[in-house]
Formats: sequence, structure tokens, C-alpha cells
Amino acid sequence: MPTTSSLLIRRARVLLPDGEFLVGDVLICDRSIVRVAPEIAESADREIDAIGLTLLPGVIDPQVHFREPGLEHKEDLFTASCACAKGGVTSFLEMPNTRPLTTTQAALDDKLRRAAEKCLVNYGFFIGATAENLPDLLSANPTPGIKVFMGSMHGQLLVDTEEILEPIFAAGDRLIAVHAEDQARINQRRQEFAGISDVAIHSQIQDNQAALSATQLALKLSQKYQRRLHILHLSTGEEAEFLRQEKPSWVTAEVTPQHLLLNTSAYANIGSLAQMNPPLRSTRDNEILWQALLDGVIDFIATDHAPHTLAEKAQTYPNTPSGMPGVETSLPLMLTQAVEGRCTVPQVANWMSAAVAKAYNIPKKGQIAPGFDADLVLVDLDNYRPVLREEMLTKCGWSPFEGWNLTGWPVVTVVGGKVVFEKGKLDPNVRGEALTFDTDM
Repeated sequence: MPTTSSLLIRRARVLLPDGEFLVGDVLICDRSIVRVAPEIAESADREIDAIGLTLLPGVIDPQVHFREPGLEHKEDLFTASCACAKGGVTSFLEMPNTRPLTTTQAALDDKLRRAAEKCLVNYGFFIGATAENLPDLLSANPTPGIKVFMGSMHGQLLVDTEEILEPIFAAGDRLIAVHAEDQARINQRRQEFAGISDVAIHSQIQDNQAALSATQLALKLSQKYQRRLHILHLSTGEEAEFLRQEKPSWVTAEVTPQHLLLNTSAYANIGSLAQMNPPLRSTRDNEILWQALLDGVIDFIATDHAPHTLAEKAQTYPNTPSGMPGVETSLPLMLTQAVEGRCTVPQVANWMSAAVAKAYNIPKKGQIAPGFDADLVLVDLDNYRPVLREEMLTKCGWSPFEGWNLTGWPVVTVVGGKVVFEKGKLDPNVRGEALTFDTDM
């Protein structure tokens, strides 16, 4: 007979599904939440006194690049999942631009096998679209959806013309998640700005128009075929205002903390560490994106965690790679905004957990309620601490937010009823599970 284990979190400020808070106890048996109440009389195998701490659903990060297989010098599934646990991220959805590319069932199965062996948190993997792999896109399983790079990519994963995109939108009903940048415009502007080595030119080469044009094309095809579409890392005010007018009920969009909190002024401060795709934009774009998030035009938050080594970032533009890490800082970044009045803690939890579970049909995730999975994070909203390079667990060892003073840092992270991170220490023996995506939800 399998043995059961129980965990009791006592006297926490618990975020309930209705957005209200209860100071009370949460009883967990094996992987599931059993009871939430002001006081639970019985004992458990393990108890945590959470007085003064806030209990939130674990973060589901729906866009990460964890670099395994093939690019493990930047990150791997073990180091990335350690960084997730430290940041309160209990589940992630990972992108297909590894080596080999995740464009077949065999490549997907390989990632799932690796994750089962290495990941401290729960995991899911996108299948990547090419011009030739439509049968794989229809049959691959389990996957949250099809990833389409309309721009900022080269090789097989670049799917950049309407002629190639249309059959993908026309076949099947699986969610399509797009990186929306117009590659033809990017190529043209690269020629216009050739020879400029100042990394700040990156935001002009991959400009707002490149993003808007691709988003408009993706929405056009989504509407033509009534196809479930998700727009990754929305970065411009123009896209947000376009979606405000045109977004149908079956389309969702996300934004990164970087595009909310950083802008082109970051190039002067941190150089190529500020380089990402789509690029950082203006303070005006920051403001419009924030308003779109608050209004529900943008549905949730993702990090687009995409690490590169400091040596790679130290090259001269345009040889510097685009991307930055994010899973360790996303929750405290957003909770700091809540504490400072930009939004509320329940909004942050919705954007970083419940809304993601809903969009990707991930059952039993994203809420603190009986019957839901015990993927939880206890955070401290009373104390501030800076982002320090030497404390980063991501293999790349840096953050674009270094020196930022943040609150809401995770104190305890629970994955599947097991404590995986507590007061700065990881339990490397905890393992997450493969996420499921319920089409009948």
C-alpha cells in the first residue's frame, strides 16, 4: 500500500478563489488540498507556522526557454527548476527552440523524460511549428499548444509568411501561441541600420510596427478559422490598443514583467543585458500595457525566461543574443507593484496562476481550494530585499533587475504537497509532474 503524507500550513493569510483573504489553516494530503479553514484541529506529518506570511497559488509561468537539450551551458532543466522553486514558480510551459528542435513526438517525449528525472516543479512543453510538420502539430501529446515564431527566429522554426501560416491555422483546433514580429520588416530594417554596434538600436530595428503587423496577421487568421490564439509577450501600445478594439473571446494575450517595468532607458544602464525579443519599448508603451493588463485586454503574465551567459552577452551588437532570465524575480517584481499600489495582490495571483490555468486548460491548478493541487507559495510582503547576482540560481547567474529592492519574496514553495524550497534552501529530491491539458474543461 502506498503511504500517504500530510502537511498543515497554519495561521497564513490565505488568498481564497473569490479574491478575499482568510487568516487560517490549509491541510494538504499527498498532492491535494483537503481543507481550508480558520482553524484545523487535527495534526499532520509536517506543520509550518506561517504567521505573518501570505499564501498564494504557485506561479504557472507559461513561457520559458530552459535550453535543454543542446544548450545546457546556458541553463538546464534542473538548474532552471531550482530557480523556479526559489521564485515561487511551481509549473512552467517551455518553448521548442532547443537542439534538437521540439517539432516531433520523439523530441517531445525526450523532453518529458528528461523533466521527469530532473525537474523540481511541474512541466509542459510546446510543439514547434515548421513549414513541414503539420501532422506532428495535430497529433503531439501532451502539449499546451503549437508555438509559431513569426519572426526573431531563423532556420526551420521561422514561419513568417501567410502562405505557410494559413494551413497551420486551418487544421485542427489546438491552441496556437505566436511570437508576433514581422520578419520581413526586421530584415529590411537590419539593412537600414547595418554597421551600428550600439545595442540600443535593437529596439528600432525590431520596432513597434514589426510587432503590430504580425499581431494583426495572426488575429486575421484566427478570426478566419475561429482558431484559439494566444499572443506571446505583447510589447507595444499599438498592439494593446488594437486588441482592445478587435480581440475576440477565444484570443488571449500575455505580457512580461520586463515590458511592464523596463524600457529603452535600460540600455544605458545595463547594455546588452537589456536586449530581448521583442525588444524593450518606450515609457509610453509601459503605461499602455499596464492599463491593458488592468483592464483585462491582456490576460496574464509570463517571463519569457531566456538565459544567456555573461560571456555571450559581452559580445558586440548585433552578435549579442536576445533574452534574459526571469523566473526567480517575476513574483516579487509583481508583488512589489501591488504593495506600492499599482495593482492588487489578488490581481497578481490571477495573472500569474489562475488565468494561466484557465487559458491552457490545466486542471486543478491556480487556486487554493479543496480538490486543487497543493502547488503553493508563502511570501513575505512586509520585508524588502535587493536582487543580488550572487544569489541567482539560474545557471546564467545574472538578472536585468539586479539591485532592485523588492518585497514578496518566497519563503516556502510547495510542489505537489512537498516542500521544495524553504528559507533559502532547496530540497533537490522533490520532483514535479507532467502537466495535463484538458480539452473538455
